[in-house]
Amino acid sequence: MFTLMSSHVRTYLAKWSASWQSLCAAPTPPALVELTVNRSRTALAAGLLAAVLGLTACGGSASSSGSSDSKAATAKSAADLGGMDALVAAAKAEGALNVITLPHTWANYGAILDGFKAKYGLKINEANPDGTSQDEINAVKQLKGQDRAPDVLDLGSSFALSAAAGGLLAPYKVATWKDIPDAQKDADGRWYNDYGGYISIGYDAAKVPNPPTSFADLAKPEYKGKVALNGDPTKAGAAFAGVYAAALAKGGSFDNIQPGIDFFGELHRNGNFIPVGATQATIQSGQTPITIDWDYLQVSASKTLAGKVDWKVAVPTDGHYANYYNQAISASAPHPAAARLWQEYLYSAEGQNLYLKGSARPVTLAAMQAAGTVDKTALEALPKVTGEASFPSEKQLDAAKKVIADSWAKTVG
Repeated sequence: MFTLMSSHVRTYLAKWSASWQSLCAAPTPPALVELTVNRSRTALAAGLLAAVLGLTACGGSASSSGSSDSKAATAKSAADLGGMDALVAAAKAEGALNVITLPHTWANYGAILDGFKAKYGLKINEANPDGTSQDEINAVKQLKGQDRAPDVLDLGSSFALSAAAGGLLAPYKVATWKDIPDAQKDADGRWYNDYGGYISIGYDAAKVPNPPTSFADLAKPEYKGKVALNGDPTKAGAAFAGVYAAALAKGGSFDNIQPGIDFFGELHRNGNFIPVGATQATIQSGQTPITIDWDYLQVSASKTLAGKVDWKVAVPTDGHYANYYNQAISASAPHPAAARLWQEYLYSAEGQNLYLKGSARPVTLAAMQAAGTVDKTALEALPKVTGEASFPSEKQLDAAKKVIADSWAKTVG
């Protein structure tokens, strides 16, 4: 079985959520109202951390568990708190965990959230499940010091890099740190790859009787008004990856994403591309009969919509692009112990196998196979891919992100 070996991560950009708004009766800040819902990615100085965590939230005091004298807020491993039992006790004392942009149908997050709650008895406050990586980053900045701020992030590679560079992430190394390949984690533990997959083409077999199997196929007239991405590539990691895959298919490279942008510009001009962020709801309604998205999300759609939509999935023959999403802890997390316990759960064999059951490839897959802890049935069910996959460097990701920001709107509209 092919194992992904990404050398980077994705950054989050965070967003305001109605579920968080309900935690506070105060009027919503205007800057946050403007944010839209659309999911698809240096440690903070001690003095700044103390100042941030001491701020009040909604006119009340910030969470006491996130105060500057909390050992959990500066713990770089469970050992710093006295071991896993001590971490669990500290997390239970905090009583809650704030997560953001985790749709239940995304990489099996519904089961993962339920598993964490059942195991540790913590309340989970979920915000903006359909937001983007950019939304996550925005939320960290705009809600800093408030007890409704995000504790943990799930970011696309380019977004994870920018969040780390901006001092938004806390260093922490999980117990299975050695099982994460060196090329797939920040040396200081500010971010680490978690689960990944391949960009794929999904389609409604009833509405698309002659299915596309390549990016080249998507330009055919028969697909007019049918092709969509999972969000805006300037904000959403999945859409960004879709453009990168198209670039590889159209003669580009990790150093040249422009052919991918030009390809979608062409699809927009001929009417094939529709500017609708694809979700399971748009698939079921028939709005997006063909979507370009991660294979594990396409497989999830085929399972969830079984009996309603005959959704099929194919990895394109002309544009193999694979990558991982990343986990990170906010440097200003209001529940620092719960945030660290969440990471321990995700990187345990239990958590990693839950990703695998969602058709996502867990980052510790090779180690679990060697240890005999992998769910073999879930492993065998992964979408089959032929050939090798390679990954862009941090420098290439950063450059591509800038090109997308500068050219997407001008080229595609």
